Amino acid sequence: MTIEGPLVLCCGHASAFVESIPMAGNINPNPFTTRPEIEGTFGVVTSTHWIATAVGMAALEKGGNAFDAACATAFALQVLEPHLNGPGGDVPVVLYDVKRGKPEIICGQGPAPAAATIARYKSEGLDMVPGTGLLAACIPGMFDTWMLLLRDYGTMTLADVLTPAISYAQNGHPLVERASATIATVEKLFREHWPTSAAVYLPNGKVPEQGVTFTNKAIAATYARVLKEAQSAGGDRVAQIEKARKVWSQGFVAEAIDKFCRTQAVMDVSGTPHKGVLTGQDMAAWQARVEAPLTYDYRNYTVCKAPWSQGPVTLQQLALLKGFNLDGLDVVGPDFIHLLVECSKLAYADREKFYGDPDFVEVPFQTLLSDAYNNERRKLVTNEASLELRPGSVEGFGSVVKLKTGAKLVAGMGAGEPTVGRMGEVIGDTVHFDIVDQAGNMVSSTPSGGWLQSSPVIPELGFGLGTRAQMFWLEEGHPASLEPGKRPRTTLSPTLALRDGLPYLAWGSPGGDQQDQWITQFFLRHVHAGMNLQEAIDAPAWHSEHFPISFWPRTSRPGVLQIESRVPKATRDELARRGHKIEVEPEWSEGRLTAASRSDPRRRAAANPRGMQGYAAGR
Repeated sequence: MTIEGPLVLCCGHASAFVESIPMAGNINPNPFTTRPEIEGTFGVVTSTHWIATAVGMAALEKGGNAFDAACATAFALQVLEPHLNGPGGDVPVVLYDVKRGKPEIICGQGPAPAAATIARYKSEGLDMVPGTGLLAACIPGMFDTWMLLLRDYGTMTLADVLTPAISYAQNGHPLVERASATIATVEKLFREHWPTSAAVYLPNGKVPEQGVTFTNKAIAATYARVLKEAQSAGGDRVAQIEKARKVWSQGFVAEAIDKFCRTQAVMDVSGTPHKGVLTGQDMAAWQARVEAPLTYDYRNYTVCKAPWSQGPVTLQQLALLKGFNLDGLDVVGPDFIHLLVECSKLAYADREKFYGDPDFVEVPFQTLLSDAYNNERRKLVTNEASLELRPGSVEGFGSVVKLKTGAKLVAGMGAGEPTVGRMGEVIGDTVHFDIVDQAGNMVSSTPSGGWLQSSPVIPELGFGLGTRAQMFWLEEGHPASLEPGKRPRTTLSPTLALRDGLPYLAWGSPGGDQQDQWITQFFLRHVHAGMNLQEAIDAPAWHSEHFPISFWPRTSRPGVLQIESRVPKATRDELARRGHKIEVEPEWSEGRLTAASRSDPRRRAAANPRGMQGYAAGR
């Protein structure tokens, strides 16, 4: 679906505050950036880990296309950042294949198992799906997604894309700081309740230190066995891929998952052990699929998102913001930040009320992205910060869940959301990558789930399950209520944009609910302030915690705005004067954006310096 409409700038329905915003030039013709914007004509790869970027670039150098490189990069990231994604997780992919000539979405978000009913969970004494353990597991969607991408869009063999990951799992890689910090956070849980995780992540009985050569030989063995069984199908590339899909969903992988969920009562954040409801039959019945994106036209750009994710909140923010004159505004000034924050509050409030799996509920996107609807919503933006959650009204659609003001936290029982590490370190979980090849194929993806701290290792496989079902509500009648076969309204939100009808930009960031705040900030800095990709990533950032988080325990902090200290004090003071509850964060702490673009014959890429992990490569 494409929602179109004329560009409106500071029109009559905008508030008096908006009409009074001064123009201020802020485009630097000679910018300093933390690293160069990568530029070339052969191809570019950018990801949240430098080794994964190198693996993806190597695939291009060997003659693979962007989709081959994506598979190799994704499998490597599972090994390199196990605290942020794993084989048991889920993933959306947005891509542009020059042969097909249109943007597409691959849904790698597995749905809830057949036995995952509200009645079943409430019978366990639960009012929320736990953020850790086995009850929060959806059908793992990661592996089948990469097989679909490799089969239908790629050119390489399964061995080509799996071998680097197997090597790093078997022979080791330098453990990043946040992985070590994450393991330290759940050390007690592993020792007392999750011994299978302790066996992998506490080698020699100790928390591994940053920089040690870390291995996961069980994952290496799992993927090596998948590859061996796939190759038994003969030399045909597609036959091997199809055999691998079957091995995963109906063979030894599914059997091990089924057995673990049936036989193991696992401690979770509720403070009570629970067995899982995911079965081998659930896995055998599901496959990744290709869908059309939801799109919105903003100026001469068409922005593409997955309609079953939170991604449409970026489109809603753009629909609101197009009525304001952002051209020339200082991107670290109070007017720019205030407008983006207030519009994000309105878009995310609609997320809470209306969003759900379009296979199960009709989401009124036609209305939510329309000029008429946003002209009215825009009137709510004033010079003062809103402290209320204010969803819109669309007759016959949506439902509101009574928000919980607090939750009983059980110390040491794992993390529903993988944002851990040293206090004050980078905010932004999950992994992300963007790739553009010489032919102009583009792919953006945000793999996540299966975090080491959220579900115990299945010993035969070396990895745990995902916990995305925590994003369902256990109240009947909401678009995001738990139902068997239903996809959770995931926070994962890769983005692709066309410019003047041609594929142009792929970008995204880890970070749960913050993803579509940082994604929108980046895009508007690029479009309105003329910043190049690296400038737009390096620029000071922020995020609102006003609306409920999507992870257990689903809390919110009305009016709170976390903002990097690099934002000028005068801006922060003015935002506080307008009613924002300012929390000043370390100067390089917000987000893990990466981006890649195509402007023929040029290919460009950039990566986030925060956390000292992300890197872009190309030539």
